[in-house]
Amino acid sequence: MANVEIYTKAWCGYCARAKKLLDSKGIDYQDYDITMGGPKREEMLERAPGRTTVPQIFIDGRHVGGSDDLMQLDREGRLDELLAG
Repeated sequence: MANVEIYTKAWCGYCARAKKLLDSKGIDYQDYDITMGGPKREEMLERAPGRTTVPQIFIDGRHVGGSDDLMQLDREGRLDELLAG
């Protein structure tokens, strides 16, 4: 099983959509809430250069993008392969 990390903020519809997809697949993930900023926000900015919006999603350390990118991977049938590890 892949190691999945997701940077989110409270009341973020895109974050909720991405987590719902992962939940529907039975995937455990580490959720980093950066609503109030802090070191995890800085970490996200370093790991995903040029990306300031949430969610930002990483699978096995690889940046896969945001919610729309995750949905696209699923539509293309590539997400399950990445999640298998």
